[in-house]
Amino acid sequence: MRKNTLGSLIWLRIARFTHQSNLLSNEFLKPFGITAAQFDVLNQISTYQPITQSQLAVKVTVSEGGISRMLTRLEQEGYIQRKQDWKTKWITLTTKGEDKMHEVFEHQLTFQTSIVNECLTEEEQKSLYMLMTKLQKNTENKIEN
Repeated sequence: MRKNTLGSLIWLRIARFTHQSNLLSNEFLKPFGITAAQFDVLNQISTYQPITQSQLAVKVTVSEGGISRMLTRLEQEGYIQRKQDWKTKWITLTTKGEDKMHEVFEHQLTFQTSIVNECLTEEEQKSLYMLMTKLQKNTENKIEN
């Protein structure tokens, strides 16, 4: 039997939590007509618009191939618009997209917060946030180099 390192066990826990959280979010968001991945993309566009597709791909949890398909679908549903400026496509939310984010954002925020609040104290949440930020910055640096 193989022995896992503590680092690999932590990675597995993070991956499993992310997967399970996405499953729960997808179920929660079903009545709103969007998925957790679509929420993530719409939220990033809302925050950084106008944003290019390549900039968006770096910020979201969707693969580069998946982002193109998702943007096509979101555009067909009327949530986003893409404008070509020579070689660059700029993405913004439409009024319908803005309305969807206003409808969903607080609900999703409350839902995700409740998952964390149910099992972690405020002190534990602060520690976890600090540690996850440190891990995320480390991986971000490795991607950029």
